[in-house]
Amino acid sequence: MEAAHPLTYFVADVHLGLDVNDPKDRERRFVGFLRSLPPETEAVYLLGDIWDFWYEYRDVVPKGYVRVLSALTDLMDAGVRIYFFQGNHDVWTYRYFEELGMVRLTQPAVVDIGGTKFCLGHGDGLGPVPAGYRMLRAVFHNRFLQSLFSMLHPRMAFALGNSWSKRSRLGRKEKYFFKGKDEPIYRFAEEFEKRTPVDYFIFGHYHVDVKMRTPGGADLIILKDWMESSPYLYFDGISTVGGYFQNKEK
Repeated sequence: MEAAHPLTYFVADVHLGLDVNDPKDRERRFVGFLRSLPPETEAVYLLGDIWDFWYEYRDVVPKGYVRVLSALTDLMDAGVRIYFFQGNHDVWTYRYFEELGMVRLTQPAVVDIGGTKFCLGHGDGLGPVPAGYRMLRAVFHNRFLQSLFSMLHPRMAFALGNSWSKRSRLGRKEKYFFKGKDEPIYRFAEEFEKRTPVDYFIFGHYHVDVKMRTPGGADLIILKDWMESSPYLYFDGISTVGGYFQNKEK
């Protein structure tokens, strides 16, 4: 019997904790996804915004999510490597995930899986994004401002953070229309592959299903959020990327 090939999974934009649709069901689906990964799973890439708001202090982290963290640590105990990217909602991760055993990556990260090259990240801030958003992103990543925010009592800080999060696009339930080749992420991929050829670009952030071919022949794939379905990708270590439109149950 032929041995199964190692599997790598990619998932983004679960937005755990966001009070849209049914947050408990969304967490249940995500835990179910993690618990259902087959024994030949080698790695899982969390492409940002797994949490809708995450801010950790030196000795304090957000409460809850015990089942999610338990499922992730069980995977790592079984030998599965867990990689994560900071999204624009869970950017304030400092040490806790690494203490659990996860590996933080910085976008854009090029990884080689079985000879196939992937360019990965959350997707925010890549390409020619508007100056206003670039400035906002710089504020969120500024270590001095983060230190000032950490001076707030956690109860106040989490209240402010969750209030801001609810005013995001998902909180307002706005439908986003992907602008194809005019999107910053497509233009980023177009320029990036001129310097570093890759086979796949995989990102989240845009909250829509996208699969496009770049001029250099790579596939640009955007993973949709988990508000109503449970999208993910897997790679079989040889040539097959699948799962994109699977697992659509609510």
